[in-house]
Amino acid sequence: MALVAIVGRPNVGKSTLFNRLVGMRKAIVDDTAGTTRDRHYGKTDWCGREFSVIDTGGYSVNSDDIFEEEIRKQVLLAIDEADVILFLVEVSTGITDLDMLMADVLRRSSKKVILVVNKVDNNEQLYAAHEFYGLGLGDPLCISSMSGSGTGDLMDAVCAALPEDAGAEEEADLPKITIVGRPNVGKSSLTNALLGAERNIVTPVAGTTRDSIHTRYNKYGMDFYLIDTAGLRKKGKVTEDLEFYSVMRSIRSIESSDVCILMLDASQGVESQDMNIFNLIVKNKKGCVVVVNKWDLVEKETNTMKEYREFVGKKLAPFNDIPVIFTSVPDKQRILDVLQTAVRVYHSRRRRIPTSEFNDYILPVVEETPPPSTKGKYIRIKYAMQLPSPTPSFAFFVNLPQYIKEPYRRFLENKIRARWDFSGVPIQVFFRQK
Repeated sequence: MALVAIVGRPNVGKSTLFNRLVGMRKAIVDDTAGTTRDRHYGKTDWCGREFSVIDTGGYSVNSDDIFEEEIRKQVLLAIDEADVILFLVEVSTGITDLDMLMADVLRRSSKKVILVVNKVDNNEQLYAAHEFYGLGLGDPLCISSMSGSGTGDLMDAVCAALPEDAGAEEEADLPKITIVGRPNVGKSSLTNALLGAERNIVTPVAGTTRDSIHTRYNKYGMDFYLIDTAGLRKKGKVTEDLEFYSVMRSIRSIESSDVCILMLDASQGVESQDMNIFNLIVKNKKGCVVVVNKWDLVEKETNTMKEYREFVGKKLAPFNDIPVIFTSVPDKQRILDVLQTAVRVYHSRRRRIPTSEFNDYILPVVEETPPPSTKGKYIRIKYAMQLPSPTPSFAFFVNLPQYIKEPYRRFLENKIRARWDFSGVPIQVFFRQK
């Protein structure tokens, strides 16, 4: 599929234009320069032509932003990937030194470049746009990405510039595996290590990742979307609007995913915020794999891994039937195990047990250990089945469902887990009037 990259210096409205072109608020928009850092992908179509759009961070030099060098790398990677480049400038500031630098980079790239003058909101600004002929990149197209003015003509120009053989790809219905955790536990490092490329910016600074970054992973017989998210901090510590939006994107990514990889820092153990994220995963009935990262920093003895796994299990109780994997991302230690386990959890989450097979197993269990009687009333379970729900849910048909207590519900859940592999998958057990 054809790729269109939006590039330019900071704060010219690239993310606003990206959101307008893809038709949804996928990228965070804020007045703060340098809001976007990683490359951000989305899909759009115009007049029957479908193509991908890449949003990039602001290209700058000699700025105060400590991410400047990494952002510049991501911009150059986007230019290298793209078939057509939208070079965004701002009408009110005219041609700046950074615009000249960016134009020089684009002239050397041999790619099709469309010069786009943004924030043109009235006729006076329309005449001011002629200054941008000085960049030597052809006729400027005037738009307002905020109001949408001129974006139709822009899309016509993009479609005319796209290569003829760039056909639309079917949107694959693939599993979504999301990497979540507190800031600075190694989520972006794990993503880059798995993809074998510097897909996301990695620094020791907490909060480096802001948007939720989707990437398709298709290696070793596995095919799914891998989603890197911003670190989730406690509500009380989220003070900036930018971080608030990042947290909201991360929560939405959890809600739309199939399996969540919860990353922990081995040197810090399981903290209260880790438990909050885990509870959010369970509440949304998502599959879960716990990854204990930075395992190379822990002093080890004979049973260190076994004891740590038991410690994590106790923290996550009562739902502690969860795979725990110990990794060191810089050493690429057990990182492929993480994906293989996540895919296994995904298939377990979609498992459907035939009603006859389920009854053949569970009814003798119930007969051997029936629910305790309450107030002299005997509780009888005569029939059970798996419900046709997106996540594993089981219904037991009972004469007196109101008298069955939580311990017996847990007993049945454990028996189901003992017979079928539902490791990492929340199970719901319901009791219904027969």
